[in-house]
Amino acid sequence: MPNSQSPTPKCVSALGLDVGRKRIGVAGCDRTGLIATGITTVERTSFQQDVEQIQQLVNEREVQVLVIGLPYSMDGSLGFQAKQVQKFATRLGKVLNLPVEYVDERLTSFQAEQLLIAENRSPSRHKALIDRKAAALILQQWLDARRISLKSTEVPAE
Repeated sequence: MPNSQSPTPKCVSALGLDVGRKRIGVAGCDRTGLIATGITTVERTSFQQDVEQIQQLVNEREVQVLVIGLPYSMDGSLGFQAKQVQKFATRLGKVLNLPVEYVDERLTSFQAEQLLIAENRSPSRHKALIDRKAAALILQQWLDARRISLKSTEVPAE
């Protein structure tokens, strides 16, 4: 008897990045592509060293796409910081030979701080953790949007 369920969409291995001036929060997803989790924080030193640390994660996790938070202004425009992130992301994507996808990251750092406060942790003492949590929120947003778009393109089984 044939299986009447539609096949599970292939999980894409993605790396979520919250790119800041001092640190880059990094998140990955589980094998099912359902849950994003903070992995590490890269302390920014030079572009070359940033790339080396991210390249190691890309290799270990067999990453196929970089999901980068783009800090739009509250009015929806791209300000100075967003343009800096785009410049970095473009260079990073070229060096790693990976596609880059952007996610609107407005308020993710604020949400990450709120999560820490809920855990009775001081945001000022856990900046690297905030960056990781923000990266996980960015990647989770992308995973959720991707799952919804995959579902809307599925052909119903007869």
